[in-house]
Amino acid sequence: MDLQAIMIAVIMIGVLGLVLGLFLGCSAKIFHVESDSREEAILEVLPGNNCGGCGYPGCSGLAAAVVKGEAPVNACPVGGEAVAAKVAAVMGVDAGRSERMVAFVKCLGDCEKAAKDYDYHGEADCRMAALLPGGGDKSCNYGCLGYGSCVKECPFDAIHIRNGIAVVDREACKACGRCVAVCPKKLIELIPCHAAYAVACASKDKGPEVMKKCKAGCIGCGLCKKNCPADAVEIMDFLARIDPEKCEKCGACAEKCPKKVIAKP
Repeated sequence: MDLQAIMIAVIMIGVLGLVLGLFLGCSAKIFHVESDSREEAILEVLPGNNCGGCGYPGCSGLAAAVVKGEAPVNACPVGGEAVAAKVAAVMGVDAGRSERMVAFVKCLGDCEKAAKDYDYHGEADCRMAALLPGGGDKSCNYGCLGYGSCVKECPFDAIHIRNGIAVVDREACKACGRCVAVCPKKLIELIPCHAAYAVACASKDKGPEVMKKCKAGCIGCGLCKKNCPADAVEIMDFLARIDPEKCEKCGACAEKCPKKVIAKP
């Protein structure tokens, strides 16, 4: 093998590497974007779950949005007030008070209470089951299918399937909203943690139809509304709904409800 040819090849590779190195170094300086040190400081105090509950793509996305003024310092639902205070300190502002939220499943139609139209033997996924005739095997088209899509989606192990319906562990729930987004029936919502009572039903069918399908469905009778001293209950689309801000936590609505669908979250 020609030694001179080898030396030329080595020199050419070395020169090429040097040119590329200089090019990359110059490009890094030319296109360098100054990063705000506050972003890194905020990232250090955020939980790091990257759950997306804040509405941004992960904790880094939220940190950038806070620095730009596009997101409030208390936007992280996982960290709560403690993390909000630390983020506010980095930004040099007042964190204010944030209401702790918790996920609530608007269904009590478990295996004993809810009727079924047929037996489902497909994939254990609510989104798949909801594509079937009638929106799933349950007679109530609004009811929890109980196949655990929300369970798989929750990064905090805060929701489980018990006797055919999803049940939330209030202490473990961080209100990230992922269970809300994945539920095909839109049965899960975030409510204030201080809410004393909520209607555990989402059916908009008329009373007689509800009673055919589920023993634990709201029939829109209005007794809760009539007996509420704070005018905190409304009936819309044959379904009761409680305003947690007006509710005085007296329990009259739950006591008078003939179907016992008004529950403590």
